[in-house]
Amino acid sequence: MFFYLKIIFSFLLLITLSANSFSTDKIKKSAGELALEAVNKRITNINTDQLKHLLETEKDLVLIDVRLEAEIDFLGGAIHTQRNINIPRGWLEFRIEDAVASKDTPIVVYCGTNQRSPLATDTLMKLGYRNVKNYKDGMTGWVKAGLAARKNDNEPETMLYNKPVKITDNVWSAIGQTAPATYANSGHNNNLSFIISDDGVLVVNASDNYLLAKALHLEIKKLTDQPVKYVVLENAQGHAMLGMNYWQEQGAKIIAHTDTAKEIEAHGADIIERMVKGRKDKSLGTALSKPDQTFDDKLEIQLGKIKVEILHLGAAHSLGDISVWLPEKKLIIAGDMTFNKRLLPIFEDTNTAEWITTTWDKLVALKPEIIIPGHGPATTLNVVTKYTKDYLTYMRSEIAKIIENGGGISDAIKIDQSAFSEYDTFKFLARRNADTLLRLMEFE
Repeated sequence: MFFYLKIIFSFLLLITLSANSFSTDKIKKSAGELALEAVNKRITNINTDQLKHLLETEKDLVLIDVRLEAEIDFLGGAIHTQRNINIPRGWLEFRIEDAVASKDTPIVVYCGTNQRSPLATDTLMKLGYRNVKNYKDGMTGWVKAGLAARKNDNEPETMLYNKPVKITDNVWSAIGQTAPATYANSGHNNNLSFIISDDGVLVVNASDNYLLAKALHLEIKKLTDQPVKYVVLENAQGHAMLGMNYWQEQGAKIIAHTDTAKEIEAHGADIIERMVKGRKDKSLGTALSKPDQTFDDKLEIQLGKIKVEILHLGAAHSLGDISVWLPEKKLIIAGDMTFNKRLLPIFEDTNTAEWITTTWDKLVALKPEIIIPGHGPATTLNVVTKYTKDYLTYMRSEIAKIIENGGGISDAIKIDQSAFSEYDTFKFLARRNADTLLRLMEFE
């Protein structure tokens, strides 16, 4: 009898403990739910359609993504707009004033699944921000709706930001991120293109570093057994030339414009130093080298059955800019004389006047049907005209007015560039471009 009572007692005790445990878990869960319920009564929530409308109509709208940076790529990326700022929830109070100075700025806060963003919205309201809303569908809702998302790295298993895609027969391109070079994208923020023939491969751009060049080569080897015979540098920028020593180890000949070779000799040490600081361990193996062959205006190569013309069409984005023209395919790997999807940068050695006149006229005269720009996906002449010539023409016109009226840099940085505000890198480059272009045009 005692044995059976002991079993019953143990069974009742187990039920009691389980019930207490369930009750405790429920209380813990409810505490979080109650906190969100209380916050949601104080804040304004919007859905995906409402956010889309705000992005289309509120030019000053700022999005605050309160997820950790490491979460973003694994949870669908970030909402693709130049007005997106990533401030992790734990840093919001410390960084928001640097990111958004005016308390009247329209702000929408979001996270992955609407757990942190309501709390962050409430915090911003307590900090005095008067026009704050919470995107309740979160990034999962944005992705589910099939809307544009941006990742820091599309291919985490390789150094490449994107793997190569076929543009047309024999021509491939690994399209870089339309963003500044970072550790996350491994410096792959330009296009790394290549031509495969029955007698070897020609690569355009040596890449930002040794390991990135090696990653590109691994992808080329998946497509062909032909060796890489030539690597053409579109200019002397780091992401075009710092991977030279990898390709030379493979037996490839490095080809560049005469001015590019001079720029590498004069400034290569500084360029590689900046790359090493940014890419850190990803810079392993990179050593400064120099081209094997240079030319001035035009160099022709017969790559198997494919005729390749390497052209210097004139002054443009950088000293020594070149393009690779395939006349039989009406395709040009135009390099940095054309841009797509992103705002172009204006450097101290950029010749905007010649770029949009004689140099551009020579590009048009070729009548290319396919253009692989220096940055952004392959496209047509009309598209690169919008992102390149039209922007430069507008900016030169506005700067000319300022100079004529005796204005200065403070006037230049106030130029209304809102028509280009959705171009990638806009926030990073717009004011800087105005500043640089004013100083350049003052001495034309």
